[in-house]
Amino acid sequence: MFTLKNVLIILLLVTIVWIIYLFIKTLKTSATTGSFQKKLAERKKRLENQKTREQKAQEKAELKAEIAKKRAEWKAEDEEKEAIVKAELEELIAKKKEIEPEWKRICKEYKANPEDENLAQQYQEINKKYDRLKQKIRIAKDRLSVGRKLENWSKRGGKLRRQIFINRQYYYLIAPYTFLFIIFTVVPVIMSLALSFTYFNLLEFPTFIGWDNYMNLFVNDDVWMVAIKNTAILAVVTGPLSYIMAFVFAWLINELRPLLRSFMTLVFYAPSISGNVYLVWKLIFSSDMYGYANALLIQTNIIKEPITWLQDADYIVWILIIVQLWMSLGVSFLSFIAGLQSVNKELYEAGAIDGIKNRWQELWHITLPQMKSQLLFGAVMQITSALSIADVSVNLAGFPSVEYAGHTIITHLMDYSSIRMEMGYASAIATILFLIMILANIGVRKILRRVGA
Repeated sequence: MFTLKNVLIILLLVTIVWIIYLFIKTLKTSATTGSFQKKLAERKKRLENQKTREQKAQEKAELKAEIAKKRAEWKAEDEEKEAIVKAELEELIAKKKEIEPEWKRICKEYKANPEDENLAQQYQEINKKYDRLKQKIRIAKDRLSVGRKLENWSKRGGKLRRQIFINRQYYYLIAPYTFLFIIFTVVPVIMSLALSFTYFNLLEFPTFIGWDNYMNLFVNDDVWMVAIKNTAILAVVTGPLSYIMAFVFAWLINELRPLLRSFMTLVFYAPSISGNVYLVWKLIFSSDMYGYANALLIQTNIIKEPITWLQDADYIVWILIIVQLWMSLGVSFLSFIAGLQSVNKELYEAGAIDGIKNRWQELWHITLPQMKSQLLFGAVMQITSALSIADVSVNLAGFPSVEYAGHTIITHLMDYSSIRMEMGYASAIATILFLIMILANIGVRKILRRVGA
């Protein structure tokens, strides 16, 4: 009899078999078989008909000469403009010197006899004329000073300052974001580090207590040690495993046709944007016999009585691992798909000419080195996701969970910051988590540098 549960099980098995078939097919596909061999032959013909290296070198030299000539023309234009500005400046200064005695005389007479209307009119006219000359002189000096600053910076090797000065309008555009980033990210991190050395409960002024918060964490706080153990298990299992799974699925789906590839990309990315996904997992791991997991195991005679999945300390961590793996594939998967799509296809043809014979060599020597930025982004996102697990634990296992089996560093931080209001102690927890993330990111960067070596 076909029930909804049986249909879901059949669909799951079909999906697993299809993924295994696609994986084997992808591995068996050689870089030098089928239509690729024809493309390779055409590529060789194109390479034979291309220009020689000497011709390319000559074209490169001609291009450099043309660039140098253009730069010389630009320099000559700048010098000509500077000469014009200098001439204008000298002329303006001469005019200023010419009218300055008269301006001083009229000003002196006007101060002595301010009631004379004729003298007041002369004073206003000469004053406007004198102010206009001063303004024009200031503008001309500014034009000269900008050109000299750029030239001096270039001569002194101040390339960075020169580029900043030239592109200052773009820095003005990002200034608001930079300001907000400093206010809402950098400043809180620094304040958290400072508060970690204090006793602060939001009611009293912070009191400096030195390293007491850190000593209490590692000496007197047994729940903290449980949180570290649970976070370590979740991070070590879900971090690398979800990272590898995201890349493997992206690699396989990238081989599909465009329409099917777009559909599968949406399917894999959907869990990361699902809002009420915890309700589904609660239904799957419900403690009664109507939960999907218990119903499946009872129908297959694996168990006799329902298992209290989310109330048993032996199962909570493993359920959290399953849910976190399912939810953490989206962002990294999307990044890897974008990286695979951006790899230049001609590199595979050139690699085949240089001796690459199978997909593993293609992957290691061509694909991975060409998408290091996407690999790094995915690694950072997975580290952050693995070390900041909290919502999964709170929504599935409760807060606090049974015997603190689902307690993580973040839930421990939530306990002391939102419930107990011990902000100094919570800041110490946040500082340690911040340092762990930094060390993990440094380690991942060093590992990714070896990709393609």
